[in-house]
Amino acid sequence: MTADRRIVSTYRLQLGPDLSFDDAAAQVPLLADLGVSHLYLSPILQASEGSTHGYDVVDHTRIAEGLGGETGFGRLVTAAHDAGLGLVVDVVPNHMTTPVPLTLAPPLWSLLRDGPSSPCARWFDVDWDAENGRILWPVLGDSLEEVLAAGELALDRVGGEDVVRYYDHVFPLTASSASADDLGRMPLGSLLEQQHYRLASWREGATALNYRRFFDVTSLIGVRVEDPEVFDATHEVIVEAVRRGQVDGLRIDHPDGLADPAGYLDRLASVTGGAWTVVEKILEGDERLPADWACAGTTGYDALARVGGLFVDPSGAEPLAALAAELLGERQDLGVMSLSAKRHVVASVLAAEVERLLRVLLRALPHADAARARSAVEALLVGMDRYRVYVRAGEPAEAAGAEVLEAAARRGAAELGGVDRATLDEVVDLALGRALGVVSREAEADFVTRFQQTCGPVMAKAVEDTTFYRFVRLVALNEVGGDPGHFGVPVVQFHIFCARLAEEWPLTMTTLSTHDTKRSEDVRARLAVLAERPGAWADWVRRARELGAAHRQESVDPLTEYFLWQNVVGAWPLDAERLTAYATKAVREAKLHTAWVDGDPAYEDAVRRFAAGLTSDDTVRAHVVAWLETTRLETRCATLGQKVIQLLMPGVPDVYQGTELVDLSLVDPDNRRPVDIHERVRRLGRLDDGAAPADLNDEKLLVTAAALRLRRERPETFVGDRAGYASLEATSEHAVGFRRGDGGEGDVCVVATRLAGQLSDRGGWGEATVSLPPGAWRDVLDGKVVRGGDVPLDQLVPLSALPVALLVRDEGRNG
Repeated sequence: MTADRRIVSTYRLQLGPDLSFDDAAAQVPLLADLGVSHLYLSPILQASEGSTHGYDVVDHTRIAEGLGGETGFGRLVTAAHDAGLGLVVDVVPNHMTTPVPLTLAPPLWSLLRDGPSSPCARWFDVDWDAENGRILWPVLGDSLEEVLAAGELALDRVGGEDVVRYYDHVFPLTASSASADDLGRMPLGSLLEQQHYRLASWREGATALNYRRFFDVTSLIGVRVEDPEVFDATHEVIVEAVRRGQVDGLRIDHPDGLADPAGYLDRLASVTGGAWTVVEKILEGDERLPADWACAGTTGYDALARVGGLFVDPSGAEPLAALAAELLGERQDLGVMSLSAKRHVVASVLAAEVERLLRVLLRALPHADAARARSAVEALLVGMDRYRVYVRAGEPAEAAGAEVLEAAARRGAAELGGVDRATLDEVVDLALGRALGVVSREAEADFVTRFQQTCGPVMAKAVEDTTFYRFVRLVALNEVGGDPGHFGVPVVQFHIFCARLAEEWPLTMTTLSTHDTKRSEDVRARLAVLAERPGAWADWVRRARELGAAHRQESVDPLTEYFLWQNVVGAWPLDAERLTAYATKAVREAKLHTAWVDGDPAYEDAVRRFAAGLTSDDTVRAHVVAWLETTRLETRCATLGQKVIQLLMPGVPDVYQGTELVDLSLVDPDNRRPVDIHERVRRLGRLDDGAAPADLNDEKLLVTAAALRLRRERPETFVGDRAGYASLEATSEHAVGFRRGDGGEGDVCVVATRLAGQLSDRGGWGEATVSLPPGAWRDVLDGKVVRGGDVPLDQLVPLSALPVALLVRDEGRNG
């Protein structure tokens, strides 16, 4: 990374069928005008044909042909560099896809053809002993016997090689069987018994899979990048792009899936010359990023939770909980719900992973009782309150990691009941690499690593992808990296968090929206208002339920209905296609009445009809619009306030594609829709020509462009050695302010209005002030100049004008 391409901000683009490298290059002029320093691209390596996200990598040796290949990527790099922009690229080290056909992935083809003797066997985590030297491949629609009887399997030739075909799937044959004089004379069942893979029903993968996968996605197979040879083979293209100066920074997907995250980051830093790298690490509660990781920080979910929390009124927690209880007929307990979801995930969704842990445990501790050991492993997984601990096999575990596991054991034992405590203690010791009576150090090391790799999937599937679709007190808080039980963030806590970032992780990424967030930042801003107006919201919901009764079948339960009403208000306007698609995904994730596998079509159909009815009902539409009009002030302040804070707080801010305007997207794939670039060019041009903002879209664009341009003009203020951070003292809890630059003394000050509804109820700012450093300060958003000292907030951020201020020292008036 050259000095003139210092990473001071990023703009995330989701590449795919609707956005190629050339399409991205066409956006470069707008993003340069916006003030962005770096394009931040979703994965660029060859993924499955038509991939909409790029995380299903097929071939690590090629840049994705569907995006434009190496030449298209080169054109994008040139366009970006010519405009003064650099590139950051998303990297997927943990897994690759099992494509159809498998010939698209040479390492996997070699693995299935040659088994443990394949030179690519070291690429993948396979428990060969579990299948007597074979790898389970669960892709059949029925059992192997049924599929053979139906004649759905047959011999074929592909590329001059004999293969077994199952519709679009093809499978290799071992050298010994493929060289038989007449393959046609051998019964196909007998031929398959000679292979290094066992074809099975897709259902068998849930319990008997013997390769590591990504979460519960059997078609994504784990990759062992802890092996230097595998690391080099899977990273060669990316590393070379860094060395050539084409790529300046990296985003690492799901580091908790790796055997040794710290070791991986060390090696990555070594081969990239210490390129700026952030990790998609979910930090739970007060959990801290490991200090020894060779990275700049996280991808920003920790910042998202704190920034958004500033605009959630903690006094709304109890009224909203009471409203949910009224509507549901019971009071929800988040802790109980999360533990229950983990029990379900451990027992069913990730049963194959638990089975493998048990096999490894019994190799290390053969004296252990299998039934008691299973209960202990399940209890420990259920009790974990974070994505993993960090213990390296063969090294003493740190005290903090031991405390986390011991606390998890207590929680899990209390939740499951009947767990043998002595066995549980032994399992904890084994996970920490300190158990007595271990007969195989190799098995011990395997358990230490594999247990940690399993914790993340349990957390993600049980909390993010289950509980967050069930808990309805305020769904704005049900966000990746968030804690719905933590209601609101006091200003003082926010300042403590920012000061720590400035000191420990000054170049970490911050974000408000990503391709993985459950709702966009502006949907959450709208929903945060519910905490300010719980009484009015309760009245609105009761009336909404009356209006929706005409579309609601008896099978649509109150929880699903209330969950949808909140999202309707957050993302309105919605058409039937968007809302029905979202509603279907939501109820499947909730797993209360249906699921992705073996769902209830009748229930899903009832939910879809209800959702579609809401979008087409004029009375419902008017009711929703009336709420949005009534809460316009609160929504506007939250929308602009969280944006200006995130863009200028410590760290490197990311703007997710399109969110420079108001973006009302729900979870993927809704948040990956194409963005209207022409509208943004037109709006930015108008503002740059001196036009006043015409609406909230214009105001958000004005704030975003001003903040990004300021960062680009004054990089030392925000990412230099003298950046610093210090709070601005205000006499009202409705103001949050800070200063950046000059070692914290400040050459830029930011002030935002929070909880504006309550502020308005009190008659406005009154005599409240904020204390600015001495000198003259110019607001780059509207041009007004104020003198330092105790400045009236009604002068700086009046409710009748922009509720945020972005101040720079006015050198012409400071002489």
